Amino acid sequence: MNQNDLIKRFSSTTENQEKAVFSTLFIAGNKLQTLFDNHIPQITLKQFMLLSIVRQSKDALTFTQLGNLLGCSRQNIKKLADVLVKKGFITISQSPNDTRGMCICPTEKVNEFYKNDFLKYQEQLKYLFEVYTDEEIETLFILLSKLYAGIENFEKKIDSEKKEN
Repeated sequence: MNQNDLIKRFSSTTENQEKAVFSTLFIAGNKLQTLFDNHIPQITLKQFMLLSIVRQSKDALTFTQLGNLLGCSRQNIKKLADVLVKKGFITISQSPNDTRGMCICPTEKVNEFYKNDFLKYQEQLKYLFEVYTDEEIETLFILLSKLYAGIENFEKKIDSEKKEN
């Protein structure tokens, strides 16, 4: 069985298509993580995503805030941060807004990584999207943005069921 067989098998009903979309998100995430992790030796995809958010943020973010943005726990952020500190990409300091919170601050090594090392990989990322037209990219962007609303809806439903039990 190959991907085309699976697509045919799951295209018959909306319910099957929903199952296929859910599975595709998981499989695509795994494939992208494997490609990235095998191709960029300095950092993993998860470390890269954390660095990207830290680098783009105007304010220092706490582990909890970063976990919420990346969809993982504060503890997972702490583990990622500990490795990135050892690699010299970040420092950890007390939050200026919350004495209990710890923040991640990028070092100059992050800027060097993005200016030098990551540029060649960024060019290669274009291969991922060259199969789409500009209109398809726009549609995909809108639909993936809407997926966040679906995830929030799912989280609320699960939280309300937990409270009922």
